[in-house]
Amino acid sequence: MFNPQRLTLARTRRGITKKALAEEIGVTLRCVSAYEAGSRSPSDDGMARIARALQFPPDFFSAGDAELPDVCGVSFRSLRAMTAAQRDAALGSAALAVELDRWIEREFERPKSDLPLFKGYSPERAADEIRVMWGLGEKPIKNVVHLLESHGVRVFSLAERGREVDAFSFWRGEVPYVFLNTGKSAEHGRFDASHELAHLILHRHGGPGGRVAEREADAFASAFLMPYGSVVAAAPRIPDVSSLIRLKAKWGVSVAALNYRMHACRLTTDYQNRMLCIEIARRGYRMAEPEPTEWESSQAMEKVFESLRLDGVTKQDVARALRIDPSELDVFVFGRVLRFISGESRPAPPHERGKPTLRILGKGHAP
Repeated sequence: MFNPQRLTLARTRRGITKKALAEEIGVTLRCVSAYEAGSRSPSDDGMARIARALQFPPDFFSAGDAELPDVCGVSFRSLRAMTAAQRDAALGSAALAVELDRWIEREFERPKSDLPLFKGYSPERAADEIRVMWGLGEKPIKNVVHLLESHGVRVFSLAERGREVDAFSFWRGEVPYVFLNTGKSAEHGRFDASHELAHLILHRHGGPGGRVAEREADAFASAFLMPYGSVVAAAPRIPDVSSLIRLKAKWGVSVAALNYRMHACRLTTDYQNRMLCIEIARRGYRMAEPEPTEWESSQAMEKVFESLRLDGVTKQDVARALRIDPSELDVFVFGRVLRFISGESRPAPPHERGKPTLRILGKGHAP
């Protein structure tokens, strides 16, 4: 019943080397390597020690193979900025989130993806086109996460809080996934979500990679969140950092992102842009956002788990079905929606229904 692939997944998810795991459970490195190669299985006592060390229930290691995203198809911001352990931990987190998503799909009807393919489009044109397709016009986007979910994108939060592992995205068949690092400011989170949308629609079937793709995604996110006409209409005549701080709330962006967009729209000169960049950095606003907004979270997950709560399903029940520790769930759903279903199981109310249909109210934009 022991599945060696699950051991590798659990170990890399925790960012633990084979050597460190061997020392923790009291066996040799060669023994752990044999476990993961499938040439040897741990004893019942050894399995219990592995489960404790990696903080996964014992039956996690007897489940079927989990599908890890192919690193070549994942939009990591920069592989050179992270260690192999950080990369593998993020991929392991994504694999578990996909399993949660598939469990939800068996219980609920969810919006299908309608993301277009804009390969070959300029970032500005792609941002304009998708705003037209989604009926956004020039208005600010009230909630980027809700908007993406309403168009079939699965949005999860990342367990990793280090800046080395940034937001990333990938396609699994016809389902797009986005993972956001909530260790950053809410404004950066909105920008990251829009940046990953660019990768999903501009780079799905190959194309420019590396720095070229990242520049395109940044340019798309900037234009998507701050449409040209809207920025031109609201821009101050003589911009300074204080005026940018007052104005940034209109689009829910960082002061640095607004400065970048105004320069891209030719509303500031090279000199003005350079002086504003220096002042923004001097005030520490690249690391700590002034007048921050609240982090967005998943509306889809809130609806799912509220429906489960009404049916008497607890956080522990969901974790048991997925063969993971209940605490593992929190890291995928922005750390707060599971407050609805904590507690003990109780009999579900009698009812007869098919799959509930999730209606994601993501079309709404700022009035």
